Amino acid sequence: MGKKICIGTRGSKLALWQANFIKAEIETIFPDIDVEIKIIKTTGDRITDRPLAMVGGKGLFVKEIENGLLNHEIDIAVHSMKDMPGELPEGLCIGAIPKRENPFDVLIANDKSLLADYKKGAKIGTSSLRRASQIKHVRPDLIIESIRGNLDTRIKKLKSGEYDAIVLAAAGLIRMGQKDEITEYLDEKVMLPAVGQGALCIETRQNDNDTAPIMDRLDHYDTNICVTGERAFLKQIEGSCHIPVACFGRIVNKEIILTALVASEDGKEVIKEEIISPMERVEDSGKALADRVLEKGGKKILENLNSDNG
Repeated sequence: MGKKICIGTRGSKLALWQANFIKAEIETIFPDIDVEIKIIKTTGDRITDRPLAMVGGKGLFVKEIENGLLNHEIDIAVHSMKDMPGELPEGLCIGAIPKRENPFDVLIANDKSLLADYKKGAKIGTSSLRRASQIKHVRPDLIIESIRGNLDTRIKKLKSGEYDAIVLAAAGLIRMGQKDEITEYLDEKVMLPAVGQGALCIETRQNDNDTAPIMDRLDHYDTNICVTGERAFLKQIEGSCHIPVACFGRIVNKEIILTALVASEDGKEVIKEEIISPMERVEDSGKALADRVLEKGGKKILENLNSDNG
């Protein structure tokens, strides 16, 4: 192929690990391509003292990078899929979704206690409304407090005693070599993951013939199918960081099982539904699942959340 490729990414340790991982993959598959990395600071990186839901949600971590793509300053962008809004800017698309890392959330506890074992009033740190509402649903007696910052910052705050435990995505800890910090994996029965959690998103310009062959080689079919269904749910339900919403797909016997929920912020109301889909119809099934969740009570929850935030 013989050319240069510039990858755009955030500058956090995890984001750079992800970008360097994709860089190494491209260089292995296409040894004649010269790959460089460009760090782009996003609004989400600049605002670290407030919950994302208060300042604009998911798009805060991708907008400036997407502008770099549209302006041809970079050739591809590497994101955490869970940071991606349901709608992408005109002219951009998801070029590839590599194989997913562990998609679940984990608890890191100072005293190695499990979530079910904490005494009433224990402080649990999370920046996610989705995580907070699901914890409140199973443990309404715990105190949920907001925590922002990168992995190291959050773990440092935990160990300094600001929190009894914190909840994070397993994938980031595993990728950063901090798996030993994990106290407990929270499976989907306790905490349904965010849409795309554990997966990377390689974003490209639409109809970019130069990067298309690279995307074909980096894409992982099973992961792509599952995440496509999850994102169809997200887009249909118009989900963001402003609402506690989750969806997770898994392949069983060559079919996709999509599980989704919408919850009230206090965790008292949780609408959780499941749909089994043929692989070739996963996008339609994701939309149908969103409609089912809305019909079963999700619409009322969302209306209440919107009125509270409005």
